[in-house]
Amino acid sequence: MKKNILITGSTDGIGKLAALRLANDGHVVYLHGRNEEKLNDTISEIKENTKNDNVFGFVADFSNLNVVKNMAEQIMKKIDRLDVIINNAGVFKTSATHSNEGLDLRFMVNYIAPFVLTNKLLPLLEQGTDSRVINLSSAAQSAISYDAMAGKQKISVNESYAQSKLALTIWNYHFANLHKNITAIAVNPGSLLNTKMVKEAYGQYWAPADKGADILYDLAIGEEHKKHSGEYFDNDSGVYAKAHGDTYNSNIVNNLIEFTNKLTD
Repeated sequence: MKKNILITGSTDGIGKLAALRLANDGHVVYLHGRNEEKLNDTISEIKENTKNDNVFGFVADFSNLNVVKNMAEQIMKKIDRLDVIINNAGVFKTSATHSNEGLDLRFMVNYIAPFVLTNKLLPLLEQGTDSRVINLSSAAQSAISYDAMAGKQKISVNESYAQSKLALTIWNYHFANLHKNITAIAVNPGSLLNTKMVKEAYGQYWAPADKGADILYDLAIGEEHKKHSGEYFDNDSGVYAKAHGDTYNSNIVNNLIEFTNKLTD
């Protein structure tokens, strides 16, 4: 069955590669990017390479909470169902430190944006078939400072990134427990993949970008992953593994969700 699939951050890197594979299979693919020209070029490229005209796109800067909400509203008006959301958009190295609302930028893009987008698109997921949410986590996960998330505490780039990825992983666990009819999986797509973000951050890479794209493709449509909702897949080891211990602490989970809801209301 052909699926309706939304992939955020899909104008380059593993998001774009996964979009190519899924479009090549004939699925309806919705891309997302910050830059309209780049997004349109990517849509045209994927259509040409896959001979699939069912490739569309949405423009949104995920560092702006209102823009994320507006994108969700646009999607709700144009699409009647979503079978898969791949929350791939992320940021590591950037000159900006805070979002438009004063929040830590990495928390905003890597965690708060997918949190808001997915929750607003929940009615479309509930209309989907074998609906899934794939959340891009990381091997880097670190205990969360709420002051840092709110932009009131200065922390290092590495720490901000690791905390934002743990927040996403904790929320994935919570979302799966709350929505039993939707498969939600957090994934470390692989450490130091050959992507623009990694090269800008570290100047080197360990593994090809295809490694990350392949696991996104598998998690999105592979039958064997349906039974792993709420879990964390570590693509460095190639197996489901335990995430950071805070992921499974009910007090930490509840506090994070409550705090995030207050930030995003």
